[in-house]
Amino acid sequence: MRLTIAAVSIGVALSVRAGATPIPNTMLIAHLAPACTFASGDSLADSDSSLTGGDFSAEFDHVLESDSADEPQAPSGGSSNVPNAGAHPAPDPSVPVDANGNPIPLERVQPQRILGFMPNFRSVSGGSKPHPPGWKYNFTVATHQATDYSTFIFLGLTSLSAEGLDEHPALGKGASGFYAYTWRGFLDKTDGTYLSAWLLPSLIHEDTRFYALGNEHSIPIRALYVISRQAVAKTYGGRQTPNIAGLGGKVLTQVVSRQYYPKSATTFPVLAEKFGYSVMRDVIFSSIREFYPDAAAHFIRKHREKLAKKAAVQDAATH
Repeated sequence: MRLTIAAVSIGVALSVRAGATPIPNTMLIAHLAPACTFASGDSLADSDSSLTGGDFSAEFDHVLESDSADEPQAPSGGSSNVPNAGAHPAPDPSVPVDANGNPIPLERVQPQRILGFMPNFRSVSGGSKPHPPGWKYNFTVATHQATDYSTFIFLGLTSLSAEGLDEHPALGKGASGFYAYTWRGFLDKTDGTYLSAWLLPSLIHEDTRFYALGNEHSIPIRALYVISRQAVAKTYGGRQTPNIAGLGGKVLTQVVSRQYYPKSATTFPVLAEKFGYSVMRDVIFSSIREFYPDAAAHFIRKHREKLAKKAAVQDAATH
């Protein structure tokens, strides 16, 4: 029976992902990571398309150059009478822009994947125009998050740890114990994602995406902001509201889990502990989302400086 439940659950999740509408391209163009691509944030797209990537170096060159160039240059060898010679060039669709069409600073860009691995589909780049939330959009994002390959890797690691620590003795040890933890962990993760990122937010019109505070504020203020996001979210209209969808999804996940965990693992203290761990994981990951763009931007600029110095030395040597 347990094998049947797990197989059906995995099959449903994978089939849902295959049929789900892809996340808008302008939201998840690429990512800030060694994979050399980065995301444009949750910008509003006119149509949906599959996820694509872009050249990391070229895209960030564009952003860096925009900081140093106040006025566009006329085409070389051209006449000052050429129409639109002094006009701003057409925006590069691969470069994230804010609501006014200006390039977003590196420190405010939220990547699709942190370190090229951890999914970051529910974060909004600072100043960008986020995609309007709704039933279809929320379902798409939740599906990508629930069935992302990294989810299964983390699931394997947490199940291995739980089996090793014998967190729920009733589930057993060894290969059978690892399997018992894995399929239940998968249901926990899937239930929590769809409840907190799709069903409840869509029902009560709550935007539970993460909006980073940014480096304009001090580190202690940003840290407190990250913690507060567990209790505070936004409405579809942008007002602050209690995070009923986020916290409610975690509570309902524990309630549903009583249907497939043994009784010894569904007592109130055990469920409260699991709820606490869920909140703690969210705080840790939100902290990474808040501060990672700063570190990535610092690394990128240092790398550019190193390349520039190396090029200057090579140029001097050739002359």
